[in-house]
Amino acid sequence: MSENKAASRYAKSLIDLSTERNALEEIKGDMVLLAQVIDKNPELEAILKNPIVPLNKKAGILENVFGPKVNEVTNAFFKLMVNKGRSAILFDTAKSFVAQYNSIKGIVLAEVTSATELTAENRAEIEAIVKREIGANQVVIKEKVSDKLIGGFILKVGDKQFDASIASGLSKLKKEFAQGIV
Repeated sequence: MSENKAASRYAKSLIDLSTERNALEEIKGDMVLLAQVIDKNPELEAILKNPIVPLNKKAGILENVFGPKVNEVTNAFFKLMVNKGRSAILFDTAKSFVAQYNSIKGIVLAEVTSATELTAENRAEIEAIVKREIGANQVVIKEKVSDKLIGGFILKVGDKQFDASIASGLSKLKKEFAQGIV
């Protein structure tokens, strides 16, 4: 079984357990925290993935970093993952948990890369379009600014991408000229 499949299954089990315990929102916050901490501290991920580091050391590190900050179910989950030798997939499990949570709640992540920072009006328009086209309850917009775009934007939702950038238009035009279409 691949690590992503295993992470997905552990995430699903944790969602089921946290729903059963009426702690889904709190544990979702814990998984977001775990993902953020590991993302900002690659050393922690390296320790969790290192088979040479003793399990009790890994459990102790997680307890020291997260202990009182997270739900008791989350702490028990961390201990279970470490004791089963699955600490290497904790980061993937946290990301999978958030993705599954978002899917359940109808929350869609839209990545927007634009030439300049989006205005509140731009954000609202993009959100409305994504809600209408995808049927989402909520849209979370992740913004990036790229000076390579000249103008316009690139919108990515899941595996779909809409490119309304000037750079893309110029590139297409250049190809058409090269092929003698224009």
